[in-house]
Amino acid sequence: MSADRIYIQPLTLVSAPQGVEGDALRLGGSMAYAREFAVTLVREDVIVQRDVITPAEIEDAFRRLPDAVQAEAELQWSNLSRVHAPMQLGERTIRLDQPQVMGILNVTPDSFSDGGEFMDKPDVAAEHASAMLEAGAAIIDIGGESTRPGAAAVWEGDEIKRVVPMVERCSAMGAAISVDTRRPGVMEAALEAGAHVLNDVSALRHDPRSLDYAASVDAPVILMHAPGPSTENAAELHDGADYANVAFDVFDWLRERRDAAVEAGIAAERIVLDPGVGFGKSLADNLALINALPLFHALGHPLLLGASRKRMIGALGREEPAHERLGGSIALAMKGTDAGYHLLRVHDVAATVQARNVWRGLRDAALTDFGGLPD
Repeated sequence: MSADRIYIQPLTLVSAPQGVEGDALRLGGSMAYAREFAVTLVREDVIVQRDVITPAEIEDAFRRLPDAVQAEAELQWSNLSRVHAPMQLGERTIRLDQPQVMGILNVTPDSFSDGGEFMDKPDVAAEHASAMLEAGAAIIDIGGESTRPGAAAVWEGDEIKRVVPMVERCSAMGAAISVDTRRPGVMEAALEAGAHVLNDVSALRHDPRSLDYAASVDAPVILMHAPGPSTENAAELHDGADYANVAFDVFDWLRERRDAAVEAGIAAERIVLDPGVGFGKSLADNLALINALPLFHALGHPLLLGASRKRMIGALGREEPAHERLGGSIALAMKGTDAGYHLLRVHDVAATVQARNVWRGLRDAALTDFGGLPD
């Protein structure tokens, strides 16, 4: 990588391009539009040049950049407006031109939010999954390992016993299903049981077989940022954070993992990226990262935001327990929606879908209102 690094970050978002005479960019094929962008040149972790421009000024901004970053700048600019094809997950087609809601189903004894609620209660878990689908969840995300700080390690066989029966139940409902796991054995068992998406919080680092396995199957892969090593104890994923600039550092990390996945044979169009809110990040880190969410469109992939019920919500409120963080969860989900994120991973599906639908109505109205004064 060049000693110089370039980042093109959307700064100001608008409801519709016609309000700014068309001088705005549609982000990631979504319903989000950006008006102003920061073109930032970094050298040895120091910002040495920063221009704030609109799309009409991008060519002039590029001419002021060093030759070594010209190609990367042009690639990021192209990626920002890349339109992503729908995800075909079994019988379901998940369009990515509007935010889609992914409902969380944890079958663990110690999840930070709903630990034990669905563990060893297959009927209760299935009813919850059915309710999330009825409320508008596009995907059910099933996980059998807690990744909260302090969580106990899980043996692969136990994880399979937790996950596979719920995958089978949800598959029988006709659901689109992702499996939240770091282990290739669990990935394989879940896909055979009817899952469609691999969601790996270690970004396929945990097991050297994971990259090869993911490349051998025709399933979308979600790569999430976590700064720590992926040992048997998932809690260590939170360790080792040392950011010069959290948004730029996460951007670089995700690009490296994306490149490793592509090099292993995973098609670029099957990769979804998640900046990993809450994983190895302080409150200040999380706030900076969330305010920089539009930046990650410059990587050129569909984006997922998982901020539901995270600890930062309690820290900004009155230290409410996880199950009392609905308001903050909706606020963060809407922040992702405004930023053009394609998937929102949440616990509270019905409330998030309702908020998304209201947002969609407002955005539709903005896009069809051409304004102007009567003659």
